[in-house]
Amino acid sequence: MNTLRCATILVLLAAALTACQPPQSADSPAVTVPPFPTVLTVMTHDSFSISAEVLMDFERANNAKVQFVKAGDAGTMLNKAILAKDSPLADVLYGVDNTFLSRALNEGIFEAYASPVLADVPDDVRLDPENRAVPIDTGDVCLNVDRAYFTEQGLRPPASLDDLTRPEYKGLLVVQNPATSSTGLAFLLASVGAFGDPGYLDFWQRLAANDVLVVDGWETAYNSEFSGSSGRGSRPIVVSYGSSPVFEVVYAATDVSEPPTAAIVADGTCFRQIEFAGILRGTANRAMAEAWIDFMLSPRFQEDLPLQMYVFPVNRQAKLAPVFQEYLAVPDRPVVVAPAEIEAKRESWITAWREVVLR
Repeated sequence: MNTLRCATILVLLAAALTACQPPQSADSPAVTVPPFPTVLTVMTHDSFSISAEVLMDFERANNAKVQFVKAGDAGTMLNKAILAKDSPLADVLYGVDNTFLSRALNEGIFEAYASPVLADVPDDVRLDPENRAVPIDTGDVCLNVDRAYFTEQGLRPPASLDDLTRPEYKGLLVVQNPATSSTGLAFLLASVGAFGDPGYLDFWQRLAANDVLVVDGWETAYNSEFSGSSGRGSRPIVVSYGSSPVFEVVYAATDVSEPPTAAIVADGTCFRQIEFAGILRGTANRAMAEAWIDFMLSPRFQEDLPLQMYVFPVNRQAKLAPVFQEYLAVPDRPVVVAPAEIEAKRESWITAWREVVLR
């Protein structure tokens, strides 16, 4: 194609584009074509979920397109973020919890951001005073029991972790392996917080002698071995979540007036998981990343959390659906283990547990 022909085509294209513009008077403002949406990339664990309409609210309000990168479980996701910290794979990371928080902070993967919405978040879940990682949701890992079994047997459900080692509860409990399950790790941490180190090992030794069943993950424990949900299992006590009885009502095949299971939320029996989000260091979309953090803390997102990911809002202004208000049991005094101590001793605790329980 010669130069004259190229120039002619360019002139014709310019004329066509000009013809498509609306006529303007001399004193009318110039027409501004809206820019393309900003693409914001958010790295999450595989369990992340958000309602389509809630996501659309953010995208419309901010002229943005949010792209989610699911990167495995929380530990795997964090490993990927750390390996790529010099060239981040996303703008924001969501889903690192208090069992991995210290590692994330020590690796320096986050930029600090003190969102104004943090004013509505209680101090007890704000574990990073520098606001590099901000709390988004909580969930309590607790014992769950099959109510019918205990009624039929005339047996009182366990009221403490120590009760689980008593003869009347022999062969009744199923737990998850802390080396392969985040739920199992949370329960191991509950025992560390309740009995101390090395006292937790004595508890597990007595639990092993009381015929505790250990399986790899929550799915097997709850849906195959536990008797209270599907009825397929034979164990009426399982490590699950404080919210599990609510979901027995929400997802029941027929209407039920009360859940068939109950969560044990006595002092010192549950471990509170807190999930955090942070702006990844080196993002080129800092302003949009801040907007996304603000949005995740807002009541609009926070009220969407429970039925999407079975976790609960940290924003005091967020309201729970009536079914949660009626059936959710929340521990007043969950076990607390400092994130720095978890980071320092997590692997040694798991190794010692394995030697006592799986030998």
